[in-house]
Amino acid sequence: MITKEHLKTAAKAVGFDLCGVVAVHPLEEDAARFRRWLEAGNHASLGYLERNIEKRFNPAQLVEGAQTVIVCAISYKSEISTGYAEDACAKIASYACNRDYHLTIKELLHALLKQLQSDYPTLTGRAFVDSAPVAEKQWAVEAGLGWIGRQSLLITPEYGSFVHLGELIINEACDSYDTPFEASLCGSCNACLTHCPTGAILEGERMIDTRRCIACHTIERATTEPIALDGWIFGCDCCQSCCPYNRRAPMHRSEHFTPRFDPRTLTPDHWRQMSEEEFRCHFADTPLARCGLDHLKRNCD
Repeated sequence: MITKEHLKTAAKAVGFDLCGVVAVHPLEEDAARFRRWLEAGNHASLGYLERNIEKRFNPAQLVEGAQTVIVCAISYKSEISTGYAEDACAKIASYACNRDYHLTIKELLHALLKQLQSDYPTLTGRAFVDSAPVAEKQWAVEAGLGWIGRQSLLITPEYGSFVHLGELIINEACDSYDTPFEASLCGSCNACLTHCPTGAILEGERMIDTRRCIACHTIERATTEPIALDGWIFGCDCCQSCCPYNRRAPMHRSEHFTPRFDPRTLTPDHWRQMSEEEFRCHFADTPLARCGLDHLKRNCD
């Protein structure tokens, strides 16, 4: 049996800011809520969300012998996360100004798994970031890291919602587990709802309608009817930069999340005139590669 304190010490040593542990169990209420969201058509063109629902909310069906979910979080808040000028164009979500977080978080999780296996030789596990069918925000709540805010994102008391999550699902039981974060600390604040330019946040649901979400429209190749992008060409931070928890959160401490470029210095014309060679040279390993240069240029129009 592995100790919780050992897990948390190891997670901190490899670079994570937060770590929580929870016993594997089905998240039945969350699964039912997710299905209702799908049935309402709020996932729009994101058809992949309809697959692997049982696995998404029950790790026992995803990893053989799974007993514990280790949820790790790391802050990526930078100066860019604090927001843009009102007349800014060619805006880019702050997380996309770094190396693709899927790569970075996976590397940190594998480092954590390797460390744990050196201490517990029979331990096996798998690492997951948000591209896999794992309900990571719900597991983070179960692991005591924070709550789901009105804008559907995990909010942590220490670092707000500017955090990346990653999970290790392992075959070892833990000597004790964290208590779920059952309260919502949003209070009466509605800043994220009032600052969303397209009204994509479903009031009272703690979910979004991707048909109206700027992040979805600027990133996904197949979307629904066009919407006004409010100057964003990749992602959107509107519902985050206004959040009181994000405003007072500290800047990132990990060198992995120091921005590689400042989008505030790049105008729409910069992007329109950029060559594929230049794009590959500077942005090939960033999240921008997901949609490609042609898509970014279209978003500038």
